[in-house]
Amino acid sequence: MSLALPGRWVRPDVPGLLRRHWPLLPLAATVLFLLAPLPAGDATASGKVGPADAASLLLVLVCALQALRGRVRELTPLGVLVLGAPAVGLAVATMTAGDPYAALPGFVRYLQVFVLVPAAVVLLVQDAAEFRLAAGCFVVLALVQGAVGVVQYATHTGASYQGEDVRAVGTFGPGDVMGMATVVAYGLIVATAAGLAPGLPRRLRRIAGGCALVLVLPLVLSFSRGAWIATLGAAVLVMALAGIRRALKVVATLAAAGVVLVGGFGVGSEMVAERLTSITQVSSAPDQSVTDRYTMWAAAESMWRERPAVGVGLKGFPANRDGHASLGLSSGSDTAGAGQAYLRQPLLSPHNMYLLILSEQGLIGLLALVGGWAALLVAGLRRLASGGGVRDCGLIAIGLFVWQLTDFLYADIGGPSTVLTGVIIGLAAWWALPSREAGPLGGAAAGTEAFAGVGSRGRAPGVAARP
Repeated sequence: MSLALPGRWVRPDVPGLLRRHWPLLPLAATVLFLLAPLPAGDATASGKVGPADAASLLLVLVCALQALRGRVRELTPLGVLVLGAPAVGLAVATMTAGDPYAALPGFVRYLQVFVLVPAAVVLLVQDAAEFRLAAGCFVVLALVQGAVGVVQYATHTGASYQGEDVRAVGTFGPGDVMGMATVVAYGLIVATAAGLAPGLPRRLRRIAGGCALVLVLPLVLSFSRGAWIATLGAAVLVMALAGIRRALKVVATLAAAGVVLVGGFGVGSEMVAERLTSITQVSSAPDQSVTDRYTMWAAAESMWRERPAVGVGLKGFPANRDGHASLGLSSGSDTAGAGQAYLRQPLLSPHNMYLLILSEQGLIGLLALVGGWAALLVAGLRRLASGGGVRDCGLIAIGLFVWQLTDFLYADIGGPSTVLTGVIIGLAAWWALPSREAGPLGGAAAGTEAFAGVGSRGRAPGVAARP
C-alpha cells in the first residue's frame, strides 16, 4: 500500500509509525472504547466508570511519562492558565461544599473531563497528522454507533419512544438516550469539516462528505432535539468558515437527502415532525420533558442565588433540588426498550451545563470554566481567520467545540460519552493555543507530512521534510 504526494509515491512504514506515535494509542482507545455496549437492563451503568474512562486514565499517565522524558509540546503561559484555572474553581467548590466528602467524586470527575484529559490531548498531539488521527476516530465511532441505531429503528429494538421501541440509542441503551446522538453528531461535524476543508485530497473530501451524509440518518432517528440544534448551529458555522460557495453545495445536498429520507421513504416522518414542532412549544403547550427542564433550570438559579460566589458544592444539585424546585417537576423520566425493562430514572441535574456549574460552583467556577472556554473559542476563531496552521484542523476543532458549547445549553455531563467532552476541549485548545516552538505557519509543514504517514515524532526513511 502506498500513499500519493505531489510528484512522488511513498510507502508508509507501519511498524515505524506505531513506534513513533504510540502515545496516541490511549487517545484512540478513549474514543473507540465507547463502542463497547453497556450491560443490558442496567440503566444506571451510564454513571459508572467504563472502558473509555479507564483509557483516559491511561492517556493521562502516558502524558505524565512523556512529560518527564521531555517529549510533549511546550505550552505558553496563556495555555497553562486556560487549562489549569478550572482546577482552582473545582477545589474551591469542593472545600466549600456542605459535605466535602460527598463532593469529592464530583471533583475527580470534573478534574478528569475539564483539566486532565484536555491537557493530555494538548501535550501529546504533536502535529496535524496526529490531530487528524484523533478526529478520524470520532468518525469511526459515529459510523458504527449510527449503524446500530438505524438497525434498532428498522427492527423496533431501540429505546421506547411514543409507545414504540424505535428510538436509536446505539450501544448506550435507554439509560443514556443522548449517548448515540452525541457521538454521531461529533462524527458528522468532523466529516463535514473535512469534506469542506481546502488543502485535503479531493478523494478524502468526497469520502468525508459521504460519511457526513450517511450520519444524518441516525442523528434524525435519535429524536434528540438538543443534538439537532447543536449540530445545525455547528455545521452552519463550519460551512460559513469554509466559504459560502461550498456551504451552499452542502446545504443543497443535505436538503435533498432530507426530502428523500423523510418525505420520500417516510423515515420517522410523523415522529420527526412532532419532535421538531415541540421545540417551539416552550410556553403554549410544552410536553412534560420541557416542563421538567425549565423547572430544574429555575431550581438551579435559586441555588445560585442562595450561594452566589461558590454555589452549593459539587454533586450538590440532587440534594438541594427538592428545596428549590416547584411542584411542576415530575418524579423522573421513563426509560424502556433496547433490552431493558421499564424503569423510572430520577432527575438529578438541570440539563444545562452552565446552570449546573453556576448552581454547584458559583461565579468562581463559572468564570474559571466558561471563561476559559470563551478564550479558547475566540483564540481559535482568530487563528482560523488569520490563515495560520492547517485549515482542516481548525475547522474540525472549531466545529466540535461550538457543538459542545451549544449542546451545553440543553444538556450537561453524564454517561460514558462524557469523557469525549475532555477530548474535544483538548483538540480545541491544541488548535487555539499553539506551542512555543510552533513556527510561523503554525504546523503547516507537519500537516503536509501527514499524507506521507509521518509526523513530528520522526520521519520515514528516505523522506525529506517539505518546506
